[in-house]
Amino acid sequence: MFNTKTKMLRLSALSLAVAGAMGVAHTANAEGVDVSGSVGVANMYLWRGNDLGTGDAAVSGDLKVSAAGFYGGVWGSSGDSLYGTEYDLYVGYGAEFGGVTIDLSAWNYMYPSSSFDADEDGIEDPNIADDFGGLSDAVLSIGFAGFTASVYDNIAGGSGYEYYTLSYSFDAFSVLVGKHDNVTGADEDQMVHVNLSYAYNDNLSFTFSQQVDQEIDDDLKFVVAYSLPIGD
Repeated sequence: MFNTKTKMLRLSALSLAVAGAMGVAHTANAEGVDVSGSVGVANMYLWRGNDLGTGDAAVSGDLKVSAAGFYGGVWGSSGDSLYGTEYDLYVGYGAEFGGVTIDLSAWNYMYPSSSFDADEDGIEDPNIADDFGGLSDAVLSIGFAGFTASVYDNIAGGSGYEYYTLSYSFDAFSVLVGKHDNVTGADEDQMVHVNLSYAYNDNLSFTFSQQVDQEIDDDLKFVVAYSLPIGD
């Protein structure tokens, strides 16, 4: 079986640094449908406290359609040194009730350029290819007064893997604590990290990320991300 540490590095979602710097363009029609998109670049693909590109830069893009709280779209990125180009398909719903925000979404991760051959290497890992539904997360986020708590549940293509975050944002600054939780119980699968971010403006952001418990890589990571809206 594929080792759980590599599974952790494969389950790619939105990079905090790139997402934090996303500049977004919006177009709305008479029916209230909103279309947004952006392109961005960062000096590394930072994912849940890990550098997926081992120092390589990442170029990303996002296209999203939303209406009446429902949304769906595609997010893609380079920069994953193990599995290559990635694109993620997602759908979700978000709403606010008395100052409390709730968002529930489903994400499907795909790697069409992966050169890793599971059969050839004798490893049972069918989820690294361009396989719709093969590798998916459900994500629930609840926010209030600047705080946001999120749970990422691996619902397909993994081993019951979960990831938790608690973040707080104030003006241009934010702090996030993330914890990996794998059912294997191995120390390296329970890593905790802290991200400190500053958004200089709508386009440019800076993030420091440090693993603080059960470290896989104890180096302090510094991410610079820049993005631009598309389709003004």
